[in-house]
Amino acid sequence: MRAKDFLSIDQLTADELDGLIALSLDLKRRPSIGSELLLHRTVALLFQKPSLRTRVSFEIAALELGGRSLYLSPAEVGLGQREAVADVARVLSRYVHALVARTFLHEDVEQLAAAASIPVVNGLSDRSHPCQILADLVTMHERFGSLRGLNVTFVGDGNNVARSLIEAAPLAGFHFRFAGPSGYEPDGAAIADAKARGGDVSVTHDPVEAVRVADVIYTDAWFSMGEEAQREARAAVFPPFRVNAELVNAAPDHAVVMHCLPAHRGEEITDEVIEGPHSIVFDQAENRLHAQKALLVHLLVGDQALR
Repeated sequence: MRAKDFLSIDQLTADELDGLIALSLDLKRRPSIGSELLLHRTVALLFQKPSLRTRVSFEIAALELGGRSLYLSPAEVGLGQREAVADVARVLSRYVHALVARTFLHEDVEQLAAAASIPVVNGLSDRSHPCQILADLVTMHERFGSLRGLNVTFVGDGNNVARSLIEAAPLAGFHFRFAGPSGYEPDGAAIADAKARGGDVSVTHDPVEAVRVADVIYTDAWFSMGEEAQREARAAVFPPFRVNAELVNAAPDHAVVMHCLPAHRGEEITDEVIEGPHSIVFDQAENRLHAQKALLVHLLVGDQALR
């Protein structure tokens, strides 16, 4: 039985994750096979934060599956201010078939899911970014043929993307290394939980050592939306963790570089790297579409619909 919501990557079982990856790649290879699966269904996109990839990928995903999308801007809803979070969820449950929420607070996504009778998808929160990580795992699988045993190194800030990768490690079977400044490590509870579930997760403050055996070097912005006031303080401590040619050259020749975008070029990653031969950043961005399609199929009609 499929789960009602998708709020974090660790809600999935290993088999469900494998199935979503396989379905994503199948829909990518054969885009026409799901063209009527969401016929007469509407997906609402309730966003407090601006978006390029999340919004466009979900809108096109719904369209290519035969459905439609409805974008709700911050000013239109005023989530938790103009109207109670639970009331928004209950009203939308009477109108649409699924809700993708992109919020500042993870608690708002959880409240939406608790009150809604339709599937709620976390399109991004301060705690996690599971839709991004699903697409990332699709991209890694596409590149290497398997996730088991891969060495994934995240360099930078221990943010929501890093946390979601940590949650994915025991499910997918890859080794995860984090390298960032002291005081900016990922949430300790997430690391402990991943280790308790059999994940190989470690933290270091030496980026060069962290990438020595990396198959994947992953980075993200040094500050997230809502943290702009911290920019100056972070700019003083993060430069040693910039993903530049020197750092990439310390990794094996076959290593690939990933970034969830948007990139602050010259800060966490250089132009030379993001445009270079190791970069699969734009493959990663493309796969947001295919992963979103698989997720909507999984939540709304079930994976067996394509069998």
